[in-house]
Amino acid sequence: MIRNVVYPGSFDPMTNGHLDIIKRSLNIFDRMTIVLAKNSLKTTFFSLSERIDMIKETLDYAGLSDRVTIDNHDGLLVDYCRNNNINILIRGIRPLVDFEYEFEMAMINRELNHNIETLFILTDQEYFYLRSTLIKDVVRLGGDISSKVPPPVLEALKRKLLDKV
Repeated sequence: MIRNVVYPGSFDPMTNGHLDIIKRSLNIFDRMTIVLAKNSLKTTFFSLSERIDMIKETLDYAGLSDRVTIDNHDGLLVDYCRNNNINILIRGIRPLVDFEYEFEMAMINRELNHNIETLFILTDQEYFYLRSTLIKDVVRLGGDISSKVPPPVLEALKRKLLDKV
């Protein structure tokens, strides 16, 4: 049986922490669908199409594009899962920082669809402090984040910043 999982997020931008979660998830599951979910509380730096392109380039770079698809959804994630016959959500969780929020999301998703299971994968210690917001802040201030994001994301960030100048 082929097991497909959903890895939702804004990925604005994707970090090496995200890529690590993808790789480790694919050690357990056959396929993954990255779902760019709209978060009404966030204003994104990159447009939806830019984020999709960045993720595609990163998956190609990492040799994962044959096992990972990218989609987007504007609505309840549990509805996306139900419509696509997927019942497992993957969530990367950083020590302490994410637990309360992720726990609440897992509980409401389970309440809305009792077939949904959320699996938490602890972020590798190398990336546990990384957040997309932190990456954008460091880049805006001229810092080097080349060890924190995949090369295609670094290039996209450089292009985006040049457009802003």
